[in-house]
Amino acid sequence: MADPDVVVVDNPDAHRYEARDADGTVLGFSAYRRSGEVVVITHTEVDDSQEGRGIGSVLVRGALDDIRASGRTVRPVCPFVRAWIDRHEDYADLVSD
Repeated sequence: MADPDVVVVDNPDAHRYEARDADGTVLGFSAYRRSGEVVVITHTEVDDSQEGRGIGSVLVRGALDDIRASGRTVRPVCPFVRAWIDRHEDYADLVSD
């Protein structure tokens, strides 16, 4: 189970979503580039010390929720994000053709 104190924030200057702990330490990130209204997620990485805590899932869910709220769609180039969406059908509508 993921730590409830983990928050996901968009860091547009770095072109990535970040999972941060209560102290602001970055635990993982999903890098992206924007192409019009499509957010292309290219790579996701979680610090090795955080593996097994569900940080990756919290990160992807937070990023996709933000993308949905902005009215954009996603192109999941990152295999982790693509697999996560495949397992969570309620996010399949966000995938750009």
